[in-house]
Amino acid sequence: MDFSAFRPFVSLGFGHIIASGAMDHILFLIALAAIYRWNEWRQALVVVTAFTVGHSITLSLAVLAPRLLPPSSLVEFFIPITIIATGIENLLTRRAVTRGRWWRRGVLASAFGLVHGAGFAGYLSQVLPGSIGIPLLGFNIGLELGQGLVLCAAMVLLTGLDRAMATLTRGDAAAFQLRVAAVSLLVAIMGGVWAVERVPW
Repeated sequence: MDFSAFRPFVSLGFGHIIASGAMDHILFLIALAAIYRWNEWRQALVVVTAFTVGHSITLSLAVLAPRLLPPSSLVEFFIPITIIATGIENLLTRRAVTRGRWWRRGVLASAFGLVHGAGFAGYLSQVLPGSIGIPLLGFNIGLELGQGLVLCAAMVLLTGLDRAMATLTRGDAAAFQLRVAAVSLLVAIMGGVWAVERVPW
């Protein structure tokens, strides 16, 4: 593969993560971001980086040992499971995260990144059979750019929701807790619907 083909795969990765067909990945990113405020971007960055490491490992596996990847039907089922688990974790452990145990969330995001990376790898192998070393690098960079855009948009939206809810509650803290609960419950329900639709057996 010529390096001149690198740029199109950056565009392919970027387009894949922001496309309507990638709504499950987008929803997972929103679930990850849901428990953070705008001024907690450092904690959010650690978690997002952990997710990136996880899916980069699986994407690399697509090059080095593609036979080790699980069947696509299983991967597509487990992606919404990660959404459900993240939504539930948001509801159960928000206070633990704010007390400094955000590293545990990073470990979870990294493990779930492995699952999402298998989904990305499956897509890339369909559009590009054969050797995918250089295209994989470009595709992964495009994914990260798209992911950054999605997360910035999510944080702006979530901050807007906090401010809107603050006018209906007793203050910013109450509005924030209400928003975390509402968004987390919504993403968990949507993940549940997708999981039922994708049951592979």
